[in-house]
Amino acid sequence: MIDVISWLEGEGKEKDIVLSSRIRLARNIEGVRFPHSMTAPEAKNVIKAVEDAIITNNKTPDNKFEIYEIEKLSPLERSIFVEKHIISPSLLEKPNMSAFLLRKDERITIMINEEDHIRIQVLLPGFNIEDGWRLGSEIDDLMESKIKYGFDERFGYMTCCPTNVGTGLRASVMVHLPGLVLTGYINQVLQAVNQIGLTVRGLYGEGSSALGNLFQISNQTTLGESEEDIIQKLRSIALQIITKERYAMLGLLNSRKVEMEDKVFRSLGILQNSRIISSKESMELLSNVRMGINMNMLKGMDINIINNLMIETQPANIQNKSEHELTVTERDIKRSEIIREKIKI
Repeated sequence: MIDVISWLEGEGKEKDIVLSSRIRLARNIEGVRFPHSMTAPEAKNVIKAVEDAIITNNKTPDNKFEIYEIEKLSPLERSIFVEKHIISPSLLEKPNMSAFLLRKDERITIMINEEDHIRIQVLLPGFNIEDGWRLGSEIDDLMESKIKYGFDERFGYMTCCPTNVGTGLRASVMVHLPGLVLTGYINQVLQAVNQIGLTVRGLYGEGSSALGNLFQISNQTTLGESEEDIIQKLRSIALQIITKERYAMLGLLNSRKVEMEDKVFRSLGILQNSRIISSKESMELLSNVRMGINMNMLKGMDINIINNLMIETQPANIQNKSEHELTVTERDIKRSEIIREKIKI
């Protein structure tokens, strides 16, 4: 298992606020029952059809994919792929019926037999929603040249959940908003986002919490809007949130500078010197340090190191670095070691 979070590598636009951009397209094969009601042989046929479309019949050098069958992965490997945001937790619910294709750079995943037969996901660093859509559309076109999708001229792409009918497109950005949280404006902003047809989730999507002041903002509606409209709407709202976050941090610097410096440097000190630290505490402290970098308090620190640590220090990724099964305490000790090694000024 590779330790590096490959999809995070490289520079991203608006990287001080936006950690990542994601595109997800839901598709189903015409005439085949949805995954929740299909048999194991039917599921294997879907996996084979997708594998043939992308791997067997695809000779494009830039699109080198490898297939992973969930039932052949260890529980640890499955958790690592979830923590790295490469697959969704839902893909693990029926391990004998699901699989995924992963491009070599880990930026494109094709999940098979999750809620729908096919979930094309593109994950890019920073604010790159348009590039993500372009890549997703290319893979979608390649797939559709080999597989007949369930499609209705009136309603669009047929999906298992009615909320995905239409374009089947979910576009999202992962944003870091400590300034809005500390100034108390975060609820106001999130309520406004919900009122205009977008939704806000936590670090790992639906049902997860906003650890480390990280929020995932995505479109709610897929019917009645074109893909381009959805992308542009999300882009416009995300830019407004980015601006509000920067103003919030500026306001904190002007009105509560010493308090902010204390929060940032106290967090840095704990991360650099602790000998045992939980996942939740590390996310909170890493968030504060990331804010300090954006406030220009920590000029010698690379924000990309913090971005990687926010994923690298999750439980399964910690366990992956050990040769034996770790207890919770041992994992917390190992986490502190990794952080001390990586955070240097």
